[in-house]
Amino acid sequence: MKKSIRIGAGLGFYGDAWEPVLASIERGGVQYIASDHLAELTLAILQKDLQRDVSLGYARDVVPMLLCLWPAMAQRKVRFICNAGGLNPAGAAAAVREAFSAKGWTARVAVVTGDEVLQQVSGLAPAHMFSGAPFEAVRERMVFANAYLGARPIVSALQQGADIVITGRVADAALFLGPLVHEFNWNLGDAEDAATPADLNRLAQGLAVGHLLECSGQGSGGNFGSAQAWKAIPDLAHIGYPIAEVREDGEAVITKAPGTGGRINFDTVRQQLLYEVHNPHAYVSPDVVLDMSTIHLEDLGQDRVRLTGATGHPRTDQLKVVGGYRDGFKAEVTWGFSWPDAYDKALAAVEMVKAQLADKGVPHEALFVEFPGLNSAHGALASLPGAQALAELNEVWVRMVLRTRDKKAADGFGRLFPWMGLSGPAYTCGFHGLHNTSELLGIWPTLIDRSLVEPNTRVELRQT
Repeated sequence: MKKSIRIGAGLGFYGDAWEPVLASIERGGVQYIASDHLAELTLAILQKDLQRDVSLGYARDVVPMLLCLWPAMAQRKVRFICNAGGLNPAGAAAAVREAFSAKGWTARVAVVTGDEVLQQVSGLAPAHMFSGAPFEAVRERMVFANAYLGARPIVSALQQGADIVITGRVADAALFLGPLVHEFNWNLGDAEDAATPADLNRLAQGLAVGHLLECSGQGSGGNFGSAQAWKAIPDLAHIGYPIAEVREDGEAVITKAPGTGGRINFDTVRQQLLYEVHNPHAYVSPDVVLDMSTIHLEDLGQDRVRLTGATGHPRTDQLKVVGGYRDGFKAEVTWGFSWPDAYDKALAAVEMVKAQLADKGVPHEALFVEFPGLNSAHGALASLPGAQALAELNEVWVRMVLRTRDKKAADGFGRLFPWMGLSGPAYTCGFHGLHNTSELLGIWPTLIDRSLVEPNTRVELRQT
């Protein structure tokens, strides 16, 4: 009988719920939890934290999450892998160890570093990955650059006996591929040991598993479907995150913990499979290039879907980098008008603000206007109601966002609004954000040779 292991999905983003993870540990028979805390924009959020306090820069939900999960994990010997380290994995690990020590708990915590590549990127000056814009346009404003690492350092940490592995920026699916490579001794194709076609196909299966699990509840019926389809998903209030039961040959069954909400079926799984995929024939990761076109999904019923047939191709010589640069400031204000003529009043108020910006010569690059409830979700694609329907609306809300290089201009934007409470169109209400200035961090995706990154990767293991 072929060996198999069960890996459960952790978080899908910084701030996600961890109660479903506890259900997977207590009722799902998992040996591993892999938790993805980092979207590309999350690094920008963490950079702002790091600017305020050099001990921060990591996803702080990792500490309360592990305090909740660890008793059940320790009892069942479940191991935990996450990228919550963000821009400061050592700081995240220190915070976890401190919290565990205060509880008298013992755990082996590994930290993966080496994804920081700001110095290398500054020396290479690579163009923007998509637009081709020159690096010189942002050189002096760059504040971070991190390469997407693969599964290798995670495998190393698990081989050293880590109970908890905290990384910085790694590819999302690598969090799940790491324990599979470790448990089944799959060949990653390092050094002289080139990966065979069979090796690549196993890695591709593991990558597909990771991709299906990396978004927490979205892989088990959350955020699902078109009109009406989502209504068939049961008990989203108690959704169970997906679990993969994976054999050493790579065949996998996607399921969830018994007694949880959500739904695992052909439709929910295939929706997640194609999520954020530009080219299903070449889904590039640091460890393998996945061809999804050969994947076969078989709905087994009872919240179980079998995954087979993934095809793998050799990994590329480059790694993706996500960089961040200072990109000015924004200020935003939201307020509303009530019937009668709510929409016309809102339009008039927008023109009044624009007139003030012009009269005062406020420097700005863009002024964004939207009407929540009318066109926020679909933007320019939203068709507004007819004139009669607009005239009868009970209320209309307006959101205006100023983008500027000048912080003083952003700070002063909110002062253009309060006077309209008595001197503008009638029945205005609900001003929000009058003193709300935020620094903007732009994202700079690019590529870097893996040979400039991977030799600097380090794994440090310490026991609490």
